[in-house]
Amino acid sequence: MEAAIRDGRVRIDGAVVQAMGMQVDPATVQVTLDGVPVVRSTADRVVMVVHKPVGVVTTASDPEGRETVLDLVPSHLRATRLYPVGRLDLMSEGLVLLTNDGDLANQLMHPSFGHEREYEVEIRGDLPRGLPQRFSRGVAIGDPRPARAQVRAITPTPGGTSLRLILREGRNRQIRRMFESYGVAIRRLRRIRVATVCLGDLPAGSARVLSAAERTELARLLNN
Repeated sequence: MEAAIRDGRVRIDGAVVQAMGMQVDPATVQVTLDGVPVVRSTADRVVMVVHKPVGVVTTASDPEGRETVLDLVPSHLRATRLYPVGRLDLMSEGLVLLTNDGDLANQLMHPSFGHEREYEVEIRGDLPRGLPQRFSRGVAIGDPRPARAQVRAITPTPGGTSLRLILREGRNRQIRRMFESYGVAIRRLRRIRVATVCLGDLPAGSARVLSAAERTELARLLNN
């Protein structure tokens, strides 16, 4: 949390926290991290898995009136002020975590923690020779630092190739930009895991609350 305060990402009742060690009563003020409330106790914490379909936006609201991942959540849970943990672009699909706990969201998504995100990718044609090694070393995609990914489970498909990618940080359209840098077209991009939480067989457009076992496993990872 100290690093987040230094970066100006923590607010109390909308005002950026300027000093370390401030004492507040969370019952009377709202503390947010990256705009997501920091909940008072684990009993207040809500974590949900959503299977985002293509065409749904990964935001809490959309000024253009498009369907969002929050629209996929049962109405009685929307009142808990859930926010997406990271994003998937409009044409990607798969697992999105929603939570009302900003500290949890920060631990899952900040690159310094290095938690894995796993994706299924289908491309057109064959995988270019040596591409897994290039992805592992880092690919220039126009950012100050190279983008990296671990390529696993390469499988030929009719007219293309299926593979799995592991990321430890998520930049805007990172996977698409990495493949585009080698002229490779993506047919389908689906996220299937964030840290210890898996999409499983949850149907597209559906949402569910994390099970007790999943909460325990995730807490164990984050507390290590």
